[in-house]
Amino acid sequence: MATFAPFGGFLGAGKTTTLLAAARRFSAEGRRVAVVTNDQGRDLVDTRLARAEVARVSEVTDGCFCCRFEDLAAVVTSLLDDDVDVVLAEAVGSCTDLRATVVRPLRRDHGDRLRVAPLTAVVDPDRYRLFARAWDVGAESDLAYLYAHQLAEADVIAVNKIDTVPEDRLPALLADVGRRYPAARVVPYTAARGEVTELLAALADPVADTAEDPELDYDRYAAAEAALAWLNHAVTLTAPRSGFHPARWATTALATLSSACASAGALVGHAKLSLDTPGGLVKASLTEAGGEPRLDVTGPARASSGRAAFNLRIAWTPEDLDRATADAVRAADLTCGTQAAHEPGTPAFRPAYPRPTHRITASHG
Repeated sequence: MATFAPFGGFLGAGKTTTLLAAARRFSAEGRRVAVVTNDQGRDLVDTRLARAEVARVSEVTDGCFCCRFEDLAAVVTSLLDDDVDVVLAEAVGSCTDLRATVVRPLRRDHGDRLRVAPLTAVVDPDRYRLFARAWDVGAESDLAYLYAHQLAEADVIAVNKIDTVPEDRLPALLADVGRRYPAARVVPYTAARGEVTELLAALADPVADTAEDPELDYDRYAAAEAALAWLNHAVTLTAPRSGFHPARWATTALATLSSACASAGALVGHAKLSLDTPGGLVKASLTEAGGEPRLDVTGPARASSGRAAFNLRIAWTPEDLDRATADAVRAADLTCGTQAAHEPGTPAFRPAYPRPTHRITASHG
């Protein structure tokens, strides 16, 4: 029987890095692994990154897993027919209620072929502390409410990036997560280093699914998603005769966007940028307004051309996000001597009200 491992958690927590680290481990054990990415839009940075490492990669676009459940089921069925025995699936980072709208429907409809692993929420320590402070002082925004529900429904809370936490502060952080969410198994790890042994062991745990579902106010959930402007946008780059430095282009673009967000007080859910060049892929990311972009994949030193794809989730107006992205592209062009041509596409938007295709609660079975 194949395993379906669902991963949720807020934007920027490191879900894709986690899935790829897990995929490498499973593949080394001789397992046939697939990754499924998910997004409200199209042209996904995560899909490009996954395809650079994993042979079988599928995606569900134009909506979260819960609202595109039939698409997800069709993708999973196709992978099973292709003899895949581990499916690692990453839900949209602004999505919750996965236990009722994805996990239980999959168990009901495909339980004869599929074991659904414990629902895992991936956590970034800095983001957790930010929202925890809001909870403690009674200043819970709709986004903080959404974040809390993602953790409350999880069987496993995977605290990623522990290498960024001072060693003397890590026990208190993990204890706080465990105190707030005692029903979950708390697993510390660092996906970027491939340290996922304990996490993979947690995925093998049996799931009783006997707990009551945490109450969810769908109006607040919808308001949280609508607080984020969503933009997937691509530009084609023409380089000067001497070529350009693609990593510098990517980090300059995101640094410009970071500064604009900080000036406006706009919370960055995540900002991802992939830059495809003839010599290889560059990938950069940003998770904090005013923060430094992180270069996740360095790519070639020089390139003759490129195509940059932005996946941006920022608590801002769509118009401001469109404008700031255009400014970021201009700044990167000026720094690197490139000329960017904006590809036709959908302007920034706010996600629609979540309307799951199926919803099975614990009380209704």
